[in-house]
Amino acid sequence: MNDHVCRKFLFVRIRFPDQLDSNGNYTFNDEGGHLTKYCSGNRCDSDLEKISAGCLFLFNEFFKDSSSFKYHNNINIVDYIMIWLSYMLNLKKNVEGITNLEYFNNTYINSNEKYKTPITGVEGYTSYKDLIDKKHDLTKVNIKDISKFYDAFKLLCEMYTNFDENTSYCTGCSENANKFVAKHGELKNDSSITSNSSYKQLLSTLSNEYNNFKKYCTSKGDKCKAYPELPTIEGIQTSEQISAQSSIQSSGNSSAQSSIQTSAHSSGQFSEDPSSSSPIGNKLFTVLSIFGAIAFFLGISYKYSLFGFRKRTQKQYLREKIKNTKKRMNH
Repeated sequence: MNDHVCRKFLFVRIRFPDQLDSNGNYTFNDEGGHLTKYCSGNRCDSDLEKISAGCLFLFNEFFKDSSSFKYHNNINIVDYIMIWLSYMLNLKKNVEGITNLEYFNNTYINSNEKYKTPITGVEGYTSYKDLIDKKHDLTKVNIKDISKFYDAFKLLCEMYTNFDENTSYCTGCSENANKFVAKHGELKNDSSITSNSSYKQLLSTLSNEYNNFKKYCTSKGDKCKAYPELPTIEGIQTSEQISAQSSIQSSGNSSAQSSIQTSAHSSGQFSEDPSSSSPIGNKLFTVLSIFGAIAFFLGISYKYSLFGFRKRTQKQYLREKIKNTKKRMNH
């Protein structure tokens, strides 16, 4: 979000106000035909045609070709268009029976060739319809719920458009910042918002835009740091939190990897890899087996040698005894 983006929405709001007239009808004062050219036959007869014309104008301003797309490559702009669209549809009760964006999507977007106009020179997105389809979850939700984000979005845009870079002064920004934080609190405490992941993501997007404005404003010299802080949204992280967490995880992974490598190097001084020690173990087993076999056979040989020695000793003893007996008999 920036001043340029917000002024495009302001341009539409001047020609197609976001308030009903005293009779409860839309006001459509499109001098110059900037919006009317997107209606069939350059005539916006029905309420839905007027709303569709404003929607097409915004898509054309932001995404009509590669140069525009490159300048407005933030896909969150589609969220802002969907917020505006939902608010305008919900402004007048029961506009042709519409209760969610899916009906508008099927009736006007899918059947209108202008939404299917190719976006030249852009990869990943073929048409305005394709951009909307990327936000498919938002087309199925209740327009009354999405329209609740419009006031917060409008306050942010007023802060951007009221900030004067030349004087570094922002008319009414402090007041709008307080209003935005209050509106943010209402949305954060709305069960219909916090129970839906798509709504919570929209709220997170607006939160990031508010914080980005504070940084932008402060960089230009205004004391925007004094603007109130936003509470965190349970279950949703801001871009700053995601960035910080990624940095911590990256640092942690590097430290862990370094620790593992150091541990592995240290342990390598005391032990060897099993695959490298297996051949040594096999050789040692073979040598021990050979020595065991030799000892076994030596033991047997020793046993038999002792047996033979005892046998020879007994024979010699008998001979000497017979010899002595004969000597006694002769005498």
